[in-house]
Amino acid sequence: MRNDDLALEDLSAIADAIAAGRITSVEATEACLARIETWQPRTNAFIRVLKEKALAQARAMDAELKAGKRRGPLHGVPMAHKDMYYRKGELSTGGSSIRKDWIAPVTATALQKLDAAGVVELGFLNMAEFAAGPTGHNVHFGHCKNPWDEKRVTGGSSSGSGASVAARMTYGALGSDTGGSIRMPAAACGVVGMKATYGRVSRAGAVARSWSLDHVGPLTRTVRDNARVLAAIAGHDPADSTTSEKPVPDYEALLEGGVAGLRIGLALPSDGPGGLDAGIGGAIQTAADVLGKLGAKISPVTLPDFTALYRAAEVMVKCEAAAMHRPWMEKTPELYANQVRTRMEAGFFIPATQYIDALRLRAHFVAEFLATAMDGVDAVLLPAIPFPIPTIEETDTENKGGPAVLKMVAGFTGLTRPFNTLGIPALSVPCGFDRNGVPIGMQLVGRPFDEAMLYRIGHAYQGATDHHTRVPA
Repeated sequence: MRNDDLALEDLSAIADAIAAGRITSVEATEACLARIETWQPRTNAFIRVLKEKALAQARAMDAELKAGKRRGPLHGVPMAHKDMYYRKGELSTGGSSIRKDWIAPVTATALQKLDAAGVVELGFLNMAEFAAGPTGHNVHFGHCKNPWDEKRVTGGSSSGSGASVAARMTYGALGSDTGGSIRMPAAACGVVGMKATYGRVSRAGAVARSWSLDHVGPLTRTVRDNARVLAAIAGHDPADSTTSEKPVPDYEALLEGGVAGLRIGLALPSDGPGGLDAGIGGAIQTAADVLGKLGAKISPVTLPDFTALYRAAEVMVKCEAAAMHRPWMEKTPELYANQVRTRMEAGFFIPATQYIDALRLRAHFVAEFLATAMDGVDAVLLPAIPFPIPTIEETDTENKGGPAVLKMVAGFTGLTRPFNTLGIPALSVPCGFDRNGVPIGMQLVGRPFDEAMLYRIGHAYQGATDHHTRVPA
């Protein structure tokens, strides 16, 4: 490995090279910092770059390794994270000017686990304000730009996470997903994003968007990388009562099973806002064909009507956001972006009975989905975003508005948000490029706590394709 190529290597390759002594953590960190210097002005992916801190951590990780101590399979690997994860005694903005000077009182559990694993922290990443937006717009810190085409959105709300991993500024990043906010940036930027089962990863010490729908997870360049990071951050946490006590599998060890004999349901929904673009549908069909050639049994499945499920999610997120933000909404409403404020204000006008009904119906929705779309299949394959990635200007609800813009923005989450309400795992994997040369993401959906199955399918697919190896020019 030459030093000038280090930033282009995958997380797993870098981690293994550090462990073998072929490179140092400092060299990998310097390669990322050099890449940040070039790509940050083009993408605006970072809110804060912690250069000196990262280099000091890298030196410490190298010293530990020299002394015979390796913390695990992420030892010495540089990563960066959405600016909603708390680091005790340090700034944490949540992407909002309301918290531009706010100092976190605790460290997020996910960061504690990455610290224990020996991860080097490059900095914190741009995001939609308080994780409330599917495109990557941010009026406070500037809009995040897609590294494949700077005029186009990155997807949100984990915009900086998707852009930084795609542009090879970092080997991996944490995001969060309330309605698709890991999977949409992963799809739009051409990287891998996992929304694991609700309760698989602790959310303690992370800015909440909706307690009932929030999921924490990684964005990486490959499925193997993603499996390695999820294994490090998953598991029960006493600080988050919603976390499961189910054992965490060795996801990486389960990658090589192949797909021969697996049953994969193909869903190409034509309904929803704007329908399904023919080019996107064609890319998903081609991905299904690849998996079929690898031995999977592909069969068409029909998704249940997501209308009621989508509306339930809207009720939950608006009510919980309104409750969470009430103090700021009463004191300094003018500090919010207009579209963020109006979405949260809506929660004050929803009856409590409607909110309780939405929560009560979740178990019914899960049972219905497992009994219909997942009946007789191991996973469901569908698009992540149903249309080519639009421009930043086309989706600027702050300055443009209008029914057409609002419909387009709403369409981003049409195929992702349902799986937050269901709480089941969903993985986005790059599967091609649209007519504008911007990535397309396929979405694999599985049964509760069966992330390993999705990783197995995604890994087999990446072994037969090269979409994930392409790098923005």
